[in-house]
Amino acid sequence: MKNVRTAIINSLGVLIYVAIVSTVMTYAEKIFGKMNTIVGAVGFLMLFTLSAGVVGSLIIGKPIMLYIDNKKKEAVSLLVWTLVFLAIITIAVLIYLGVR
Repeated sequence: MKNVRTAIINSLGVLIYVAIVSTVMTYAEKIFGKMNTIVGAVGFLMLFTLSAGVVGSLIIGKPIMLYIDNKKKEAVSLLVWTLVFLAIITIAVLIYLGVR
């Protein structure tokens, strides 16, 4: 049951992080002005790289730690539950977009 709670928390963490990054990207021109220079491209790629690290940590960080601690069954369970809740959140968002 602890894995399920952790999976829900991590999935909601991903949702919140993605919502924040999406908001920044949506209003980037208003916030930062026109970014048609190399700095804009570098900034986007840095944000993309940061996002991969943050989301990767939320999804697979704890399962890797559990696996290294020889708790393989728990590690796989946590990873699967996290992916299940991410799928549920993704489907809910897509349904919301479809019915709007």
